[in-house]
Amino acid sequence: MRPSLSSRGLWSRTKIGSLVATLALATLGVVLPAVGATPAAAAVEGPAGDAFYTPPSPLPAGNPGDVIWYRKQADSGNASSYLVLYRSQNALGQPNAVSGTIYVPKGKSPVGMPIVSLGSGTVGLGDGCAPSKNPLVSVAQNQGFIDKALAKGYAVTMTDYEGLGTPGVHTYVVGRSEGHAVLDIVRAAQRLPETGLSTANPVGLLGYSQGGGAAAWAGELQPSYAPELNLKAISAGGIPADLLAVSKQLDGGLGFAVLAMAALGLDAAYPELDLDSYLNANGKKFFGDFSDDCVESLIIYPFRKISDYTTTNPLNTVAWQTRLNEQKLGAVAPKVPTFMWHAWPIDELVARPQGVALKDTYCAAGAPIRWKDYLGEHATVIFTSQDDSVNFLADRFANKPFSRSC
Repeated sequence: MRPSLSSRGLWSRTKIGSLVATLALATLGVVLPAVGATPAAAAVEGPAGDAFYTPPSPLPAGNPGDVIWYRKQADSGNASSYLVLYRSQNALGQPNAVSGTIYVPKGKSPVGMPIVSLGSGTVGLGDGCAPSKNPLVSVAQNQGFIDKALAKGYAVTMTDYEGLGTPGVHTYVVGRSEGHAVLDIVRAAQRLPETGLSTANPVGLLGYSQGGGAAAWAGELQPSYAPELNLKAISAGGIPADLLAVSKQLDGGLGFAVLAMAALGLDAAYPELDLDSYLNANGKKFFGDFSDDCVESLIIYPFRKISDYTTTNPLNTVAWQTRLNEQKLGAVAPKVPTFMWHAWPIDELVARPQGVALKDTYCAAGAPIRWKDYLGEHATVIFTSQDDSVNFLADRFANKPFSRSC
């Protein structure tokens, strides 16, 4: 297995970061927790370096969103920055530890300050790709959203998701895992005394591509999983709402790496899927190496097919199709105003028709949906949608009138 990105040296990281920024390729997010948990009197400072990402074993007792430990980081512009390791839950409802970053604007009262929980776009699978570890990889997908929200005086939380930075394989595009992580880092921000934030602060969910799926899943889960959060609005674009539909475009297509990441992510979340049992010799080597790659894999492995690496296509089996269908959004229509968008006329990585189908499902349920098409392809829409998506949240925080576009 090749070394993780974090160990390949500054030159390699800089080269990859520049490549990612240039091409901007991003894609493809139970036990009911205690409500309104009281913030701790003090938070524990975590260890330096990579040891920060290794949680204590066993995990300390607590609830989803509790801060295990934190570390104050160098300020990010005019914002204080905190690295946190916090309790969350995996797709099966079992407790886990997830890392992430909290930004709080300096010089502003945290009382009533909106909190925007940003679901990261795709950064890859290797621990060295985690947004909190490697801003060079994260910048193209996420930095514009962060900067625009901070400029409006909002706190921003961004999870690394399960298995990025922390032990285990990243559960890429596994809805419940990602949704829990997006919600629980808001709780962590509210419970970290240094931020001054609380459950009274209004909350917005934001994300594009993988992050759009994570934000949408967080929106569907919030009423039952985190009902104490003062959720006001959701902005979610390029949503991988139906993984089976998305996979048909990716297999043999430009974004094959996305399909490979999803296969590893599902296998990590649901061990009974046993991806390794489907792999041929070429597949065992490929997936072993691939599991350490960052987002550069999107341009390294185009036009491959899952059949190149398997003896039997797992996507055609009942076990895999069952778990894939469990990731399908639309079962719980959002109650808060929700902005959805997609690249038009064709999205080469996240099939547009399945995104439109989710919008139609929500609209049919009477949900407060606004929809917009952005001329372009998947990568360019990361940038062209940023102002509208953050402004939509701003208008809802300001209680401006909302009209559906269903």
